[in-house]
Amino acid sequence: MPLSNFLQSALWSYNLKKLDIKRDKKIIIEQILNYGTWEQLKWIMSSYSLNEIKRVVENPSRGCWKEDSLNYWLLFFNIKMPKRKSEKALFNLCPKFI
Repeated sequence: MPLSNFLQSALWSYNLKKLDIKRDKKIIIEQILNYGTWEQLKWIMSSYSLNEIKRVVENPSRGCWKEDSLNYWLLFFNIKMPKRKSEKALFNLCPKFI
């Protein structure tokens, strides 16, 4: 069953007809936690268990997270993550200059 079109704004680079709610849950959860609306967040909370969502946050994909989003969800789930692991999860569009 394809995902609902209302998720497209959080999954803009994916063809919703090709995503599977079980097979692609990590992609779906990460994208919605990073870019989702309140309605999309409510949808993942009803579509996946809190443990499934927490496991995705605990094991973030490399270079896929916005810093503020990752920090929020780490606090939300009370996850202690080594700095090196969280830094690898963040995407950087340009190098930081001091």
